[in-house]
Amino acid sequence: MAASDVIRESWATRIGFILAAVGSAVGLGNVWRFPFQVGQEGGAAFLFIYLAFIVVIGFPAMLVEFAIGRNTKRNPVGALRAFGGKGWEYVGGIFLVIGFVLLAFYSVVAGWVLRYFFASFTGAYTADPGAYFAQISVGWDAVFFHALFMLSVIAIVAIGIQRGIELAAKVMVPAIFFILAGLSVYAFTLGGAGEAYAYYLSPDFAEIAANWQSVLPAAAGQALFTLSLGMGVMITYASYIDEDRNLIEDGTAIISFDVAIAFVVGLVVFPIIFTAGVDPADPGPGAVFISLAGAFTEIGFGWLLGAIFFGTFFLAALTSAISIIEVIVSYAIDEHGIDRRVATTVVGSIIFLLGIPTALDPVLFGLYDQLAAEVLLVLGTLFIMILVGWIAAPRAKAELAEGLEQPDRLTDVWIWLVRVPVVVVLLVSLYLAVLGFGEFLRTELVPWFEIR
Repeated sequence: MAASDVIRESWATRIGFILAAVGSAVGLGNVWRFPFQVGQEGGAAFLFIYLAFIVVIGFPAMLVEFAIGRNTKRNPVGALRAFGGKGWEYVGGIFLVIGFVLLAFYSVVAGWVLRYFFASFTGAYTADPGAYFAQISVGWDAVFFHALFMLSVIAIVAIGIQRGIELAAKVMVPAIFFILAGLSVYAFTLGGAGEAYAYYLSPDFAEIAANWQSVLPAAAGQALFTLSLGMGVMITYASYIDEDRNLIEDGTAIISFDVAIAFVVGLVVFPIIFTAGVDPADPGPGAVFISLAGAFTEIGFGWLLGAIFFGTFFLAALTSAISIIEVIVSYAIDEHGIDRRVATTVVGSIIFLLGIPTALDPVLFGLYDQLAAEVLLVLGTLFIMILVGWIAAPRAKAELAEGLEQPDRLTDVWIWLVRVPVVVVLLVSLYLAVLGFGEFLRTELVPWFEIR
């Protein structure tokens, strides 16, 4: 089948699109990466900057991706070629690279989540949470659970937009929200809740001033990561909209849900950690797993709480992974006319193979994480902000104006937000992220090569 003969699917309902986009945003970025970023970067100081970046960068950037996707109704490569010209398709190629790299290590983390869910019933992590994480996070067991997770993702995406992605989002996203809300009420009753809330909700501005070089790129990267921006997801999802809707209303709903869930995750995680006497600043991607597993062993009915939390964690990971792989699958369908089931199976298999090294070596895991989540995400977002803000602004403004009652005022404000504050913050964040990545290469990757 030629690519031009492919009939593209669309969302069945508006709420289906919103929940799918929320599901993309509400994943490991919120439940896994957000708590350990808050812990590493000073608690409420990081939360304050993160929320500011959501408003200043995240919201305008999401509208940029929506406008490009709905206007062109193509995957990121085809969309940027149609919107900016042939040379811009290579920027779309960056999004494909991000999808492969990001989901390769993301799936490994999701495999850890699945392992912890089962371990909650057996009590496997209760004796020594640190030793248990060291045992299951690296090695062929990690590869096996990475494979189980990717099979789940492939099965859902292969079914299609309405019967696969949209239906899954309608079931899983409300479940995630209500379970986390219930857990936050329980966490409020714990002995360490007061201390946790002070740490999480009272920003120390001196902390921000002293550590801005670390906090700024971490917060910018987290804002993009948690909203699934800079990887082509929102371009892809908006391309399936088959009507002229108010994109500002849709974007507001999506970001509100995402921020609410990230915030509630903190209200769940930190009271549990403080009640158990665990240091929230314990660094590293395994911090949340080790800290929470240790905390669950100190709390009554901790095994049940652990099962509920890690089960919810798994659903959140699944909704995000679905969106990431769909970016690449949509490219294969649009540009090459490949059948959805074939495309999903092939792409998922490649991602599984790329993820094996990260499941076998923590240094390679860190390499994937830093490269994708802090460098490439910011770079991809910066390129499309320049395209929409400075090169194709009239077309973008006309697209966003569809469905608005007072389009001129709103679209003018939006374009200038994209042109100046968004681009400036992204440039600074990219510079700092590249410096941080260079430091990682020097201190972690070079010694890794030397001992081999």
